[in-house]
Amino acid sequence: MRNRTSGVLVNGVERQFNQFVATRLNASSGSLASLETYYSQVRQIDNLLSDERSGLAPVMQEFFNALGQMNSSPADPAARAGVLGTASTLVSQFKSFDNYLQDIESSVNAEMKFEVDTINALTGQIGSLNKEILIARSGSGEAPNSLLNQRDKLVHDLSQRIDIRVHEQKSGSYTVSLNNGSPLVSGDTSYQLSALTDNSDPTRTAIFYNDVAGNQIQLKESTFNRGSLSGLMEFRSKSLDTMRNQLGQMVRVFADAFNQQHQAGVDLNQDPGQAMFDAGNPVAYSNSRNTGTGTAAVQISDSTALLAADYDIKLTDTGYEVRRVDSGKIVNATFDGATGTLAFNGLEVTMSGTVNQGDSFRVRPLVNQAQSFELLITEGSQLAAAQSTASGDNRNGLALLDLQNQMLVEGKGTFNQAYGTMVSTLGNQINVVQANLAAQEGLTEQLTALQQSESGVNLDEEAANLIRYQQYYQANAKVIETGSTILDTILQLR
Repeated sequence: MRNRTSGVLVNGVERQFNQFVATRLNASSGSLASLETYYSQVRQIDNLLSDERSGLAPVMQEFFNALGQMNSSPADPAARAGVLGTASTLVSQFKSFDNYLQDIESSVNAEMKFEVDTINALTGQIGSLNKEILIARSGSGEAPNSLLNQRDKLVHDLSQRIDIRVHEQKSGSYTVSLNNGSPLVSGDTSYQLSALTDNSDPTRTAIFYNDVAGNQIQLKESTFNRGSLSGLMEFRSKSLDTMRNQLGQMVRVFADAFNQQHQAGVDLNQDPGQAMFDAGNPVAYSNSRNTGTGTAAVQISDSTALLAADYDIKLTDTGYEVRRVDSGKIVNATFDGATGTLAFNGLEVTMSGTVNQGDSFRVRPLVNQAQSFELLITEGSQLAAAQSTASGDNRNGLALLDLQNQMLVEGKGTFNQAYGTMVSTLGNQINVVQANLAAQEGLTEQLTALQQSESGVNLDEEAANLIRYQQYYQANAKVIETGSTILDTILQLR
């Protein structure tokens, strides 16, 4: 209203805010951030696979072509040197590919730590604003709209990094929690997350929750369904781990098959063939929370039966249980009590020491295979192309060449087919992410528009209103001016 002495009086300022719409927008924005993070990460691997210079298929084909040339003239030093040269290139390419994947994994670990630091900063600020809002309300009895807007902005930023649940208390304070119910903010108190070494695998980073008693509890990856932190973890588990295991699987099957066949032949010095390639060793880690002293030793018994997977072994009240890490499915395993050995999927895991019920072990049979891939032969004369001492014998060389056509990878694929599976698996993941990303972008845009229609300020609309009010003012001024002129004219008539 208007007062002649005081001008315009403001009765109050109402804050237009729809909590339901804000909650939906926060959830949608979190899902979008997760997909965007996943997509940006997975594109790094896709760029590598699509690069003809770094692809594995061409160098594998060059190696087999060199074997074919050697078989045409098994005693030719140049042909044998060609085999060694392409074999060395092949080994280097596999190792470079794996080194690139390791660099990406290190980057993911670092980004996870950065995300956790940012999350902790946001929850701390939300807790501080909870306190300021309560103080402001208790002092004036009115809603501190500026502080409320700041807090809602922080909650929105937090939802883009981690999956959260928000509940407004009667006092007006926000309680923010993870989707498993663990509080991140309660009143003016915030609870910290930490990015630390995974209990199951010392080479990986995991997220821990620091509870009120000071205990650090490792959170399951399923706790993170939205936000950029979720995108990083999903990329690591679904794409990066899968790619490294598929690469390690190819290396181990390739090395074992060539070594076995090469050792069946005779080299140019009339000596029995020796192992041609070396690869890495499988590893097993004891969970850092185990109560026993047990350890697990892993060896590969049949590389053609290897699956591109990691495993968790746990001692339950009914015996040892083996699960795939990627799918969580139970694996059929046989246990030899006399030797303490578990056998499954081409692996033999021997347990030693005292293993208590509940103790677990992470088995990674393939992660180090490409990293330790080496060519053991240094001289062309050491290539065992023959199966006898007869001149011109190339039967073992032909057998080595034929390995490219055999179903050696999981007993159902050739080397080229296995590489094709790597490419197609990644391609399918990218296509799914792209489709989901496009749909989520549309949903988030709709919710943003809905939220802005209720709580936002349209600058164009406000500018139009100002022009309209100015026109009203000018029109009223004209009326007053006209009335004043008429009144002056009437007075002058006297």
